[in-house]
Amino acid sequence: MTTPDAKARSKNALDYDFTDVEQLTKFVTETGKILPRRITGLTAKQQRNITKSIKRARAMLLMK
Repeated sequence: MTTPDAKARSKNALDYDFTDVEQLTKFVTETGKILPRRITGLTAKQQRNITKSIKRARAMLLMK
């Protein structure tokens, strides 16, 4: 079981949750577009997870 503090320190993109809006904003431009893999440097699996988390956060009106 991981504590919230351990999760916040994690650099793994698979650990980001849709509630971590501050972390997810690193993967979005100022206009709201999700940055592509070639710019973020993530693997395909990590990029899919980040994209899914960003879309969930948008649906919950946590981020724009």
